[in-house]
Amino acid sequence: MAPRAKRQPRIEPTFGETSSSLLDLRLGPQDRSTVPAGKSSSKSKTRKTSTSGSQKKASSKKSPKSQSTRAKSNSGNRGGGRSGAKRRSRKRKNRFQAPTFLGRLFKRGVYWSAVLGIWGAIAVVCIVGYYAAFLPPTSEWQVPARPPNVKIVAANGQLIANRGDTGGEAVRLEQLPPYLPNAVIAIEDRRFRSHFGIDPIGLARAFYTNLTTGRLAQGGSTLTQQLAKNLFLEPDRTIKRKIQELVLAFWLEAKYSKDEILEMYLNRVYLGSGAYGVDAAARRYFGKSARLMTVAESATIAGLLKAPSRYSPARNPDLAEDRAQLVLAAMHEEGYIGSDEAKNAIAAPAKVVRRYTTASENYVADYVMDVLPHYVGSIESDIIVDTTVDPGIQRASETALRSALNDNRQKLGVSQGAVVTLDTAGAVKALVGGADYSKSQFNRAVYAKRQPGSAFKPFVYLAALENGLTPQTIRQDQPITIGGWSPKNYTKEHYGPVTLTRALSLSLNTVAARLAHEVGAGTVASTAKRLGISSDLKKNLSLSLGTSEVTPLEIAAAYVPFSNGGYGVLPHVIRRIRTVDGKTLYSRSGDGRGRVVNRQQVGNMNLMMSETLLTGTGRKARLDSGRPAGGKTGTSQDFRDAWFIGYTGNLTTAVWFGNDDNSPTRKATGGSLPALVWKDVMDAAHNDLPVADLPGVPNLPANVSAPRKPIPGGQETVGSGSDPIPPAPIGGGGSGERRGPLNLLRNLFGGG
Repeated sequence: MAPRAKRQPRIEPTFGETSSSLLDLRLGPQDRSTVPAGKSSSKSKTRKTSTSGSQKKASSKKSPKSQSTRAKSNSGNRGGGRSGAKRRSRKRKNRFQAPTFLGRLFKRGVYWSAVLGIWGAIAVVCIVGYYAAFLPPTSEWQVPARPPNVKIVAANGQLIANRGDTGGEAVRLEQLPPYLPNAVIAIEDRRFRSHFGIDPIGLARAFYTNLTTGRLAQGGSTLTQQLAKNLFLEPDRTIKRKIQELVLAFWLEAKYSKDEILEMYLNRVYLGSGAYGVDAAARRYFGKSARLMTVAESATIAGLLKAPSRYSPARNPDLAEDRAQLVLAAMHEEGYIGSDEAKNAIAAPAKVVRRYTTASENYVADYVMDVLPHYVGSIESDIIVDTTVDPGIQRASETALRSALNDNRQKLGVSQGAVVTLDTAGAVKALVGGADYSKSQFNRAVYAKRQPGSAFKPFVYLAALENGLTPQTIRQDQPITIGGWSPKNYTKEHYGPVTLTRALSLSLNTVAARLAHEVGAGTVASTAKRLGISSDLKKNLSLSLGTSEVTPLEIAAAYVPFSNGGYGVLPHVIRRIRTVDGKTLYSRSGDGRGRVVNRQQVGNMNLMMSETLLTGTGRKARLDSGRPAGGKTGTSQDFRDAWFIGYTGNLTTAVWFGNDDNSPTRKATGGSLPALVWKDVMDAAHNDLPVADLPGVPNLPANVSAPRKPIPGGQETVGSGSDPIPPAPIGGGGSGERRGPLNLLRNLFGGG
């Protein structure tokens, strides 16, 4: 290895001569002042002189030792000029470096924001794509048909009710007053006309409000999003449903115009109380079509969208009014209404029509919906059902029933009632199924089966007439026991020998039981079935006193043959069904059951039953105009049911009072409350009808025996007192009437 060369002494560079002296940038001993230990001289200064490029180069070649020495000197120099220079240098450095740092920070922020934005967008696309994959293919997307509406109208074309899943008609946007859709836009989606399905501004506002309040105070859904949810999705709150809602909202905006979207929304949105769509809500709350709503009513309907139950004017009128005022303010702010219109609407708020929920017409509508499938099957589109109901008679029946209940609820212990009126063809002209539809929707006129009591006796007497008896036939009214059964009269009194006419008018139980035993319980049941009773009837002698249950509608229909000359009817409420464009789906035709009673016997029955209103138990039902009428009272065991069923040559009406729990009334009888209500209904119903005689009744007054005072009578026993009531043979038999000379003598002079 070669010996290392000996280091040559370093030659310090020089920078040439100046007029003064040579500049030596190194600090020598003479440049340092003597200071106490640990302190450096504040007098030392380093001057920097501008030199040429060669001088700067030479300066940079100074020895490390001298640079180190100078660095130490600089570090020890505090205060004086050196310290000021350092502060000025730091200020210049901060002045030039701070903007540079902020710039770098801003650039990095922009960069990473872009990166995060790109990745966020990718994540959003992936999430949307994932949940959208659960939707059907777009080729299968279509707006589902609106559930069909059933518009039920009276005989004169007046609306009774709307039925179906929506509760109202579908209306075109141009048919609505402009302030109704404008009210919805103003309070729910102010940028509806400009956004593309979602409202970024609304979403941001809702996000900020919910964040600052710490709760879900606002929603950012547009009308299009709400429609997408109502049409296609379940109302659950999940990220999956929300994303699918966005996708479907974009599809709706691409496929339909703004007016089409708004029209679909207004016809389908839920507005409380079972009303879907603005027309259903208008009829539910204001009793009118949505086409006729005022500004105040429109604001009330729009206010329901936030919370239909909470802001329902039927449940919370004060909250509904406050909400409506907010809607009016929003409408004014958006320029939809002027200040005067807003002030007038606030001064005259919408008034709720409560009759919609209480009206007896709802019983008619329910009955129509119950029988409708038998006529048209499934309903695919909106239809109109023309009924046979007369609005005037319907209203008179409802008023009379409610008034009677209000006045006698406590006195007579009755809580419910029913009224049904039929014409001579069996068409339902009025049907009231209860005291208040809003409190009970059970239709007692159609479905309540109750014991008719003595109101069933006309079928017993008709069976007797058809087996050879006449209205003048005499029968003994005296205590009787048949097979161990001892029927008693309501008054516990007896009149001795009486005609059948007198026995029916006074509703004597002993005579009715005797007649049923004579002709047979089976004959009585067959007669009742033939005239129109459809319920099961027990074929025993107690049937004669009305122990088998029937409905008001069916027993009214069974009385109709007495008013129309003996023709059986099928009670019906629908006369025609058509589509909204006029196509007829059903039109009633047919004559019912045909003749069910001989005309002569019809005349005999009318002669007997008219006496009930003249001198019998139904005197309170006598019509003011003196119009010919017939009828029968009925009171069941323990006064549980009170009936009056009567007719003229035009109409037949059945009235029932009682309690739903079948508890006894406070001695309410058919000749009291039901007879009075029957009279009120029939007087109102016959206002514009010509007088019609009862079929088969002669013009001369009936030859009826004068009333007799009750007389004591002996006990008559038929069969063993210990034997049960024997079922009477169908078609008579037993001890029933037989034709022949002996039978004629019995008819003339009476006898067992």
